[in-house]
Amino acid sequence: MRLSGMRNGCRCGVMITCIALLANVLSAGEFKIRNDVIYGHKAGMALTFDIVTPEKANGAGVLFMVSGGWVSTWFPAENIVRAERTTPNQFEMLVDAGYTLFIVRHGSSPYFKVPEAVADVRRAVRYIRLHAEEFKVDPDRLGVFGASAGGHLSLMLGTTGNDGNPEAKDPIERVSDRVAAVVSIFPPTLIEEFFPLKERFPALKFPEDQAASVSPLLHASKDDAPTLLIHGDKDELVPLSNSERMKAAFSEQSVPVELIVITGAAHGFTGVDQLKAQEAMLNWFNEHLKKK
Repeated sequence: MRLSGMRNGCRCGVMITCIALLANVLSAGEFKIRNDVIYGHKAGMALTFDIVTPEKANGAGVLFMVSGGWVSTWFPAENIVRAERTTPNQFEMLVDAGYTLFIVRHGSSPYFKVPEAVADVRRAVRYIRLHAEEFKVDPDRLGVFGASAGGHLSLMLGTTGNDGNPEAKDPIERVSDRVAAVVSIFPPTLIEEFFPLKERFPALKFPEDQAASVSPLLHASKDDAPTLLIHGDKDELVPLSNSERMKAAFSEQSVPVELIVITGAAHGFTGVDQLKAQEAMLNWFNEHLKKK
């Protein structure tokens, strides 16, 4: 499955078709799909995620950030987690291993900007943790992954999580948005460097003095989540230096981190490179989301 990156959004390696669903909960093979769980509202619209629950769930949850160029598209979950298949993609590999998969959408560009997308995915984590018993996941075993803009959002969750505000009126905001493990694929890590691309990526059209607050490179600290970075050395859109500097920042703070460089790969992986990336992701979550 190819990860197409920021310009084309999250294609997920399949043709996305907007088809009507027969029911809100669909059974397919050895997993169940629950579509369009609402975790918040903004601008008169619902913020949603889908849940794919394996028949033999291991109790850990993994959130996928649906984001390319901070555009968050909708597609039926059954398009990427199929009942009948030959070779499993990264989503199916996780579900087959027992992980409950949360497919998280945020308020999309061009209407919403990067800081708002960060706030949305924070709320998604809080909502899932608050409803962990309902979703049958351990609130202390939540991981997150994404590519390009989705990788950036994953890193923001891993580096800037907090324990919630106990005085908040909204019960969701009283809950922690911390995650236990991160896999980030070719992520932008210092947002100010991408402001020259504002016309191409309208999500970057926000006050430049807010850039530091949404730049994971500037937020590495000792309590950050263990992070796997995967990046191609021929990536011209988001250069490898983004992950190299992120790795150095984590290492300086003694945060468990690994960087896998895919030789010859640009902003998106295919074939053997994609298999290598998804196997590394699965191994990372197996190590850092295992039951204690």
